[in-house]
Order: sequence, then structure tokens, then C-alpha cells
Amino acid sequence: MNSSNDAVRAVLALGSNLGESRDTLSAAVADLADHPGVSLAAVSPVARTHPVGGPPDQPDYLNLVIAVDTTLAPHELLAHCQQVEQRHHRERIVRWGPRTLDVDIITYGDLRLQGPDLTIPHPRASSRAFVLQPWAWMDPEAMLEGEPVAELAARAEDLPGLEIYEGD
Repeated sequence: MNSSNDAVRAVLALGSNLGESRDTLSAAVADLADHPGVSLAAVSPVARTHPVGGPPDQPDYLNLVIAVDTTLAPHELLAHCQQVEQRHHRERIVRWGPRTLDVDIITYGDLRLQGPDLTIPHPRASSRAFVLQPWAWMDPEAMLEGEPVAELAARAEDLPGLEIYEGD
């Protein structure tokens, strides 16, 4: 663990398209923040998005982005995110398939990391509106690798059909 004076701002993306997705996302945000090394800093509005990749005929996703201040090291944060996914019955069966909960680390301060189980910044975040648009709503000044997140969102192929989720 880092010392408490060394909290790092991390951006996490959450998505769900199985079960009670809105409730799952709310509970997951609370679960992620319910750790002594994690403090919730901001939460985006929820977006409804069409699935990107994976098997056809999946239900739409609900997505949101949160900012946390954490004293956890990157792999400790990853382990915490995966524990929260498991708490919400995440199964890894089909790549980009439907899921009760997906939690991805998008950024961890200015860290650049490439490993077999964790790459930061997230390798596909810069092209995914379902990450970028909620992030831009949460933090209009956000930057990813030197580019404004809002501009990246505007260019993302999956932007059409993305909307703020107001509930059914």
C-alpha cells in the first residue's frame, strides 16, 4: 500500500447488461468505495449504450464512470475491482459477452503500465464512447493521453445511440 499522503486519482468504468443493472451499478459503486484505501471522488450519470463487440443480440448496457482517490497500488486496486465483480456474480465465459458487472481501471494517475493482467491507461478506452462520454459528463476537463476526453468521445464509433439513462 502507498502511504495515505500518496493517494492517486484513478478512473474506473463500470458496466452491466444482465439482471437489475441499475441497482447493480449503484451497489458496485458503494462496494468499491467501501475500502479503507479507496475514497469516492466523483460519479458520472448513467449511460445506456449498445453492446460493442461480443455475441449478437445482447441487451443494452448501462455504464458509468467513477473517479476515486486511492492508496492502493495498481494491482491491489485491480484485485479489489475483481472482488467487487465477484460479489455481483461476474462470470467470464465469452469475451465481451453479457455480464452482471464489469469494472475496468481506465487510468491510475499518470501511470503507464503494460502487463499480462493490467494495462494502464486501459488500451481501448480512447475509442469507446461508453467510457468516454460518461467520463466527459463527470469531468468536462478530463484528459486521456494528452487529448480531451470529450473530443475523444465525439469521435468514437459507438457514440450514436448513447444516451443518459433516466430509468425505464
